[in-house]
Amino acid sequence: MSSEPENLINQQFQQTIEQKLPSLVNQLEVLLFVSAVPVSISQLAAALELPGKDIEEGLHFLEAQLKDRGIRLQWHHGRAQLTTAPEFAPAVERFLGLEASSRLSRAALEALAIVAYQQPITRPEIDAIRGVNSDGVLKSLLSKGLIEEAGRAERPGRPILFNTTTDFLGHFGLSSIQELPVIEELRPIYDSQIQHPGSLLKS
Repeated sequence: MSSEPENLINQQFQQTIEQKLPSLVNQLEVLLFVSAVPVSISQLAAALELPGKDIEEGLHFLEAQLKDRGIRLQWHHGRAQLTTAPEFAPAVERFLGLEASSRLSRAALEALAIVAYQQPITRPEIDAIRGVNSDGVLKSLLSKGLIEEAGRAERPGRPILFNTTTDFLGHFGLSSIQELPVIEELRPIYDSQIQHPGSLLKS
């Protein structure tokens, strides 16, 4: 059983953390804002000269603060980045003059779904699942910034591996790849997009 002095020390320690947290969160927000790429916890810890545990706690606090704002905190492969909320994409596209951007074809959506759920994955593996050559759709997805090369597989020929990107997460309104819906939930959404091309994902 904890003694009264120990309880007092724990309370004081917690109060110190709560007092420092707003300042830490503000600093994290600034660093993420000025970064053009996702940032790791270790990079932020080095910049602020703080333990990684404190940085992670601050990032999750910031993520909760931004949950209902126009800017969101997005996670990608353990790295954090500020991005616009997906529900405001139409306004952003109009402002930036992107409304005429091309939409994804059925083949591209199919290949993108395979990469999202099987990443990292090679082009021959994608071809085997789809039953057709995927060179064209992969080039299209790469040019739109929805997938990226992620090294090479350790096997004969060392084929290129593909992952999804932070742009992919933003387009689909995901904070991290772990938020992908289960496969069974995708069929109605996929069928609806195919029947109504105007609703297809914009690049």
